[in-house]
Amino acid sequence: MLFLTKKLVLPCAALFMLIQPCVHAAESGLPDLGEPLQLAAADTNGDAGGGPQSEQCLAFAKDRDADLGEVLRAGCKPTLAQMSALMDNPLGNVAMLFNQYDSYHLRNDANGKDAIQGNFMGIFQFPKGINEDWNLINRIVYNIPSVPLDQDKIDDLGTGSPGTPPGSIHPGPPGALIDLADGRTTGFGDMYSVGLFSRKEPIRLDSGAKVVWGLGFDLGLPTATEDVLGTGKWTAGPSALGVYLGKKWKAGALLQQYWDYAGDADRDDVNMPNLQDLVYDSLNDTTSIGAAPNIIANWEESGGDRFTVPVGIGINKTINIGKVPVRFGVEAMYSVHRPDNIPGTRWDFRFYVIPAVPSALFKWMQ
Repeated sequence: MLFLTKKLVLPCAALFMLIQPCVHAAESGLPDLGEPLQLAAADTNGDAGGGPQSEQCLAFAKDRDADLGEVLRAGCKPTLAQMSALMDNPLGNVAMLFNQYDSYHLRNDANGKDAIQGNFMGIFQFPKGINEDWNLINRIVYNIPSVPLDQDKIDDLGTGSPGTPPGSIHPGPPGALIDLADGRTTGFGDMYSVGLFSRKEPIRLDSGAKVVWGLGFDLGLPTATEDVLGTGKWTAGPSALGVYLGKKWKAGALLQQYWDYAGDADRDDVNMPNLQDLVYDSLNDTTSIGAAPNIIANWEESGGDRFTVPVGIGINKTINIGKVPVRFGVEAMYSVHRPDNIPGTRWDFRFYVIPAVPSALFKWMQ
């Protein structure tokens, strides 16, 4: 028999990779509303091509970390290397549409049983300027999980509604027998809203590196179409982010906490922090290796069943498809610690595609 446990699929997942740009400039010089962002032709060294350009534009093209607002206001086009650098800042003035699929390989060490779950997660991130110094970075998150449990069989068994943590793709109480509810349920999961207040100007170090930070909130909505696909709870909690952005290395962490405050009284309570750490090494201007796993503690469990600690490695690459920059990536993560007596994720294989967002939001974002 295989018991399903609880695991968090957070709106913060893939923090480092989920920044796909559509540049937000504060003034004119932007593409017409509705046009995709057009990039200057560039190789991975940031050298611009594709026709005559002003000396100022050529100078901008050689600076991978050039201010994109200044680039656009000067009538220049950002290079692919500049856009890739902009993606690396999770609190930058960018809008993005993030598409991620995770294949979770579950293992119950108590009996050697395995199962596979999938989850598609979409994240729409967009900044909103509050004043001259501060932004509010907004993330709207939705999940489409596919779990190895048959909701109809669970209803027939009368075992009650499984409780799951925010965004969970491992629903089911510790006593839910997958052998008795064998099958699969796929549908819409819970939705989340995340907001991070951050300063527009980063902390600049003497080395040329930057440090960005933000503080904010998390909100969870019980929108799941089936009990096994969500929590049945309204959740909320604080969040905090800090990231070091060097020319070669990027590292940081996002800490989130979820508590339930309303919802189905028959469902399990939610009390779960999540720590997403990230480390990336830039191979060149458009390619990085590294990973951003989620370390999870579920305080509703006990002992060793509380923690899931994965480590991993992956690669991402940003390319132009027509006039649109798109980031592709894959990651593999292995849990060096997972629950002892209930199933936990053994392997997580992640695939993501992040296309640029059309520029229709630029003026609203100012």
